[in-house]
Amino acid sequence: MRSSNPVFSRRGFSRDNGYAGFNTAPQAGGAAVGTQGSPYAQPQGNPYATNPYAQQGLQQGAPPQTPVTTGRMTMDDVVLRTGTTLGILIVTAALAWALLPVDDANIGRSYGIGIGAALIGMVLALVQSFKRTATPALIVSYAAFEGVFLGVVSSIVDNRIASGAAMQAVIGTLAVFAAVLVAYKAGWIRVNRRFYGFVMAAALGFVLLMVVNLLFAAFGGGDGLGFRSGGLGILFGIIGVLLGACFLALDFKQVEDGIAYGAPKEEAWLAAFGLTLTLVWIYMEFLRLIAILNSSD
Repeated sequence: MRSSNPVFSRRGFSRDNGYAGFNTAPQAGGAAVGTQGSPYAQPQGNPYATNPYAQQGLQQGAPPQTPVTTGRMTMDDVVLRTGTTLGILIVTAALAWALLPVDDANIGRSYGIGIGAALIGMVLALVQSFKRTATPALIVSYAAFEGVFLGVVSSIVDNRIASGAAMQAVIGTLAVFAAVLVAYKAGWIRVNRRFYGFVMAAALGFVLLMVVNLLFAAFGGGDGLGFRSGGLGILFGIIGVLLGACFLALDFKQVEDGIAYGAPKEEAWLAAFGLTLTLVWIYMEFLRLIAILNSSD
């Protein structure tokens, strides 16, 4: 299961195993991917299955066959590893909040450490995103450094812009997670290629606009094109949260498919990595929204 930063892609499981991807290219001697059975199933069937009849069943539209071998990913594995990465992130964020003060005398140093941690975390996330297998050390390290950044930024917003902003952002993130999970399990959200394509196109446009805005701000001063302040900032903050909710739906689909098709147990680390990235995205958008709303009062 290839999980990566929502800014760049959501490819599903690794390219080489033919599992649960959004690839639409036809295989040799077969129909286009996803035209039979599950919309995410490759025509050759479950690449992890040891039952030779599993492939035939999938091509005839039968449910995915679960391999009889052990060492396959389960929901407990995903929950445990996601809890581990989020736990590390929360602990380092709390330590950064407590040990890196943001008063007038120390805010420059604390902010510099936070930005440095964010850059390291981004590099670690990119390295893991382009690896074909999960590296727990990279994922755990990403969570630790990202936690430092979130702790500093949250402290700045909470202490200098909007008191209680961090808790409001946490509540908002949990609310979005719960709402998307309920909607996904109830079948109100259908994750298919059209949904994936729409989300990725919207995400690409969103990121490009943010990059352009950042460049204008860096070289022209002020708020750039205004995409992160005022009315436009509020609009783009809401769009960012909605995109995060869509990424969650893609994450849930990948986890569900991974379990159904018997992905290796190690893939649970990639599921945890993707969920952590998405939750950080949503939290940051909520925090930015709260800061904009309070600064415009």
